[in-house]
Amino acid sequence: MRDAEASRAKILEAATDEFATWGIAGARIERIARTAGFNKNLIYIYFENKETLFQTVLETHLTAVYDRLPFRPDDLAGYASDVFDFAQSHPRIMRLMAWYSLEQRATGISGRNASFDSKIAALQQAQAAGQVSEAFPPAFLLITIIALSTAWSAASPFGTFCDNMPADDIRNMLQRMIEKMIRSE
Repeated sequence: MRDAEASRAKILEAATDEFATWGIAGARIERIARTAGFNKNLIYIYFENKETLFQTVLETHLTAVYDRLPFRPDDLAGYASDVFDFAQSHPRIMRLMAWYSLEQRATGISGRNASFDSKIAALQQAQAAGQVSEAFPPAFLLITIIALSTAWSAASPFGTFCDNMPADDIRNMLQRMIEKMIRSE
């Protein structure tokens, strides 16, 4: 069993690099197999097809993201800062998300909707308690916070425009912007 887990982990690591570089359409099972040190048949035994492999890669990484970045409706500026730091230090995951957005499949990502829904519910509660402005709907707030926080990553079409700006400066401005956006009026 341990060998099967190790083989699967090697395939997922090779697939992460392949999908982050080439996306779903451009990725090749042959390259993943070669990089992982296995034959294509083993990949198909574990994952059935390329789309299932991509889905597994993305879900594996997003589960880790959800675990590492707890949502804090009482500290949205801090949450934005955490998302910013994560995006800066995990460019492969950001590229995977970009490819997913570009080549979106009909099937959803396991856990993604539940995670989004729980964050929306937490924002609604924070708004009802007067901790967060009700000027914007919770879904708009959440998407805006995540979009602003990840816009500076190398996977973003805008992220490289400010290469000469220190990350600490960007993080501080981001936090100030979020604090102003959520301030109750």
